[in-house]
Amino acid sequence: MGDECSVEVRDLVKHFGDFCAVDQISFQTRTGEIFGFLGPNGAGKSTTIRMLCGLLHPTSGMASVVGIDVAKEPERVRQNIGYMSQKFSLYNDLTVEENIRFFGGMYQVPDSQIGERLRWAVRMAGLDGREQALTSTLAVGWKQRLALGCAVLHKPKVLFLDEPTSGVDPISRRQFWELIHEMAASGVTVFVTTHYMDEAEYCNRLVLIYRGKIVASGSPAELKRTAMKGELLLIECAPLGPALEALEKSNVATDVAVFGNALHVVVPSADEAVPQLRAELEHRSVVVTCMEKIPASLEDVFVSLTSHDPAQAVAQ
Repeated sequence: MGDECSVEVRDLVKHFGDFCAVDQISFQTRTGEIFGFLGPNGAGKSTTIRMLCGLLHPTSGMASVVGIDVAKEPERVRQNIGYMSQKFSLYNDLTVEENIRFFGGMYQVPDSQIGERLRWAVRMAGLDGREQALTSTLAVGWKQRLALGCAVLHKPKVLFLDEPTSGVDPISRRQFWELIHEMAASGVTVFVTTHYMDEAEYCNRLVLIYRGKIVASGSPAELKRTAMKGELLLIECAPLGPALEALEKSNVATDVAVFGNALHVVVPSADEAVPQLRAELEHRSVVVTCMEKIPASLEDVFVSLTSHDPAQAVAQ
């Protein structure tokens, strides 16, 4: 990663009527960084991306992409970025080559370069020999790789990916992320939203947004180490249903979630909580086979920071 700031956001706000979708958020990204933007549905992720892409005008605050003010020069911003939405954005009734040439024209790629960029996009997507295939005949993973190629035909300095692997199988997701790392290594800043916690691990830094506000930021390792408010217990027990009910009513546990055949329980202090929780479960005739402190995963951090208020916002 470079030290140069590629995206800068200060006190950014977006209102839709009386509803505040983005509430005074601030962050920076660096050149060549894979920057993860995480949050549940309705947290404000897509609204933020649309503002950074010059598609929505901020209510207040400041945002710049590669030094360009998104509110003052949105068209110039769009000329310097790549954008790939969570919904497949290519034309199914066009061939692979026709889609690439169409987006090359949209991004104003010079005629002298379009042939070379077309060959690059086909090669990157793994579609050599299928240039004349209708896009509708491609598997979802291949479509997403092709969409990524089309989004970066003009060699943008910043690439925005909004849930890019939604509905893609695990192998194709891994291949897609290999391409993302190659782009970051070449100096492209990749700004990505995702629901997949394993994908979040691939990012250099993460920001977690909840109900329009940033609630945590840092590297994946930093978030796992410091962002959770409390300590985490793994409890293996049976039957699971009564155990879950008991722990949700406990004054000791601040958060409880089912993980496979076990429970992850957040408590202020593991040493103090273990004897009390064990007694509460035994009182409910729950047999405890394991109760131990474990390190938090990104999923644990995500759930802990975003599950306290069941009311969800309606805009993304």
